[in-house]
Amino acid sequence: MSRIANNPVSIPDGVEVNINESEIKIKGSKGELAHNIHSLVKLYREDNQLKLSVKDNTKLARALAGTTRAILQNMVTGVSHGFEIKLEITGVGYRAQAQPGVLNLTLGFSYPVKIDIPAGITIETPSQTEIIVKGIAKQQVGQVAANIRSYRPPEPYKGKGIRYSDEHILRKEAKKA
Repeated sequence: MSRIANNPVSIPDGVEVNINESEIKIKGSKGELAHNIHSLVKLYREDNQLKLSVKDNTKLARALAGTTRAILQNMVTGVSHGFEIKLEITGVGYRAQAQPGVLNLTLGFSYPVKIDIPAGITIETPSQTEIIVKGIAKQQVGQVAANIRSYRPPEPYKGKGIRYSDEHILRKEAKKA
């Protein structure tokens, strides 16, 4: 079995876990998430831990066990603490403004970019050049942040665009005359 799948998932206080035949529901202070468990993976609860095992020792089953364990850990973390990704906007005249249900971006195009905020995600703009994407589902938070970044990814010459706060852009030297 995968080394990751051998580690149990700890369930903190205040988090409820309901396991059905092929579905698990995890509920915490931030919200509730559900996930379907593949038929090759067995999931069971011991004390305050979730443990995984495989039904047959195939390569697919071992891979699915590790993936399922990582997904369950992210679900427990999401419903108890939540996830957030910070984006920074660099460029003259580039700015962001969050309104209920919509994120307005001015990115140097001849038109403003309006992005609808999906359910389960909250977007804050503490300043005009910062965007904070928050939610309980790690995959959804990451996808929304990637979609926002895709409208104007950072370019390597001046560094203008939307970047993750911990991202480092390799700068190129301009052409010499």
